[in-house]
Amino acid sequence: MTKFTVNNQPVEYRVDPATPLLFALRDASNLTGTKYGCGTGHCGACIVDVDGAAKKACQVPIGSIEGSFVTTIEGLSHDRSHPIQAAFLAENVSQCGFCIPGMVMAASVLLRNNPRPSEDQIRTGITNICRCGIYPRLVEAIQRAGRIQRGEDTVASPRPGVDPSDAARVVPALTPAP
Repeated sequence: MTKFTVNNQPVEYRVDPATPLLFALRDASNLTGTKYGCGTGHCGACIVDVDGAAKKACQVPIGSIEGSFVTTIEGLSHDRSHPIQAAFLAENVSQCGFCIPGMVMAASVLLRNNPRPSEDQIRTGITNICRCGIYPRLVEAIQRAGRIQRGEDTVASPRPGVDPSDAARVVPALTPAP
């Protein structure tokens, strides 16, 4: 059994210690925000914060992180209010959205270690692959998140879109006209 903390909750996994963290999070903890992309550590869709470092969860056996602290996208904030999440929304970074959780987690670690990253530092530090090509907006969003964290910028309303409270709304079934 492997024990560590996930999103500030102690967890004991009763799976093989060689199990990749990605599958422990997704399958055993039902934390599906961490995405399975390539499974080889190249794409970055599965990045989580392990003890303050951006780690590709598909490459980390849970036995190697006994006693660690892991933060997933679900643990960053419950209402998307973290400066990085707010900046990603305000800068309209997401397209398909599949890579975004890994990018948000990588960016949160980057900004914690470097609150004023240059464009080159962002491009070097965020190596995630995005098939939609959001890289120019990504750089601006990370710089804006840094300004928000430093109190130099405010979070503007995101561009028009679906209100989160409407996204999961149940729509009554249509009944045929008489």
